[in-house]
Amino acid sequence: MSWTSTDTWIVVVGALTAVACALPGCFLVLRKMSMMGDAISHAVLPGIAVAFLMTGSRASLPMFLAAAATGVLTAVFTQWVSRFGKVDRGAAMGIVFTTLFALGLILIVQAADHVDLDPGCVLYGAMEMAPLDSVAAGPFEVPRAALSIGAVALFNLAVIALLFKELRLSAFDASLSDTLGFSANLLHYLLMTMVAVTTVAAFEAVGSIIVIAMLIVPAATALMLTHRLVPMLVIACASGIGAALAGYLGAITVPRWFGYSDTSSSGAMATAAGVIFTLAWLLSPRDGLLARLRRPPIEAPASAAPPGSA
Repeated sequence: MSWTSTDTWIVVVGALTAVACALPGCFLVLRKMSMMGDAISHAVLPGIAVAFLMTGSRASLPMFLAAAATGVLTAVFTQWVSRFGKVDRGAAMGIVFTTLFALGLILIVQAADHVDLDPGCVLYGAMEMAPLDSVAAGPFEVPRAALSIGAVALFNLAVIALLFKELRLSAFDASLSDTLGFSANLLHYLLMTMVAVTTVAAFEAVGSIIVIAMLIVPAATALMLTHRLVPMLVIACASGIGAALAGYLGAITVPRWFGYSDTSSSGAMATAAGVIFTLAWLLSPRDGLLARLRRPPIEAPASAAPPGSA
């Protein structure tokens, strides 16, 4: 197997995508809102399709803005359906994102009849093609996807660094956050905006279906290994980077053992993220399955003797 600069850039794009997704993903996991990332990642489809049908081109900026706006509206609609429709939040997510996702698929297929816009690429990503669309950055040719997702990763890091106390407080105790003057509702929509922007930026690399894995699985892995927020953010990013490298190596090597040339890099990276989570679930020194099996059973306290029995 010969390693080229193309392989390096594919891993770099995957690693940047994983970091950009893991940062807001940690707060989604802590808020028990993991499925909101799934909802937004699917619901941005109609925004992309509408932007293309209105502009007649695949220019990045109109699609980015339209898809990000649709992602934020998904969170707003979910809140409205849950509050005014008197339905569970999970049911509200299902109602909103399945409706928007189906509408997006219809529009994408309609657009694909008139131009080379592959619905499969939208759903599964085209990470292998990312190094082919590059721009000059000084003496280097850098993939456009690496620049866009890298900028979003820096944006997410900056927002979390600036509002770390507020985001942490609203994640663990929304009522206390409101009492102290930090609007939990405003912070909620800020987080949803981060998720929407990250999802759109990651769209080109990993597609709408795989992005949920990078949003949630590294964060869930980190939560198995630590209960402190800063280490959780660091471990989630490291887990995502490890999944990007291991997944791509697996994508170009493992299929050859079975007579195939290769497989989807983004799918392999998501699979690697799942394997890393499984290892954390098994081997975590505190909450892992093996650690829990080795703990002695907790004996129930002896009941007090009834009065007058002595």
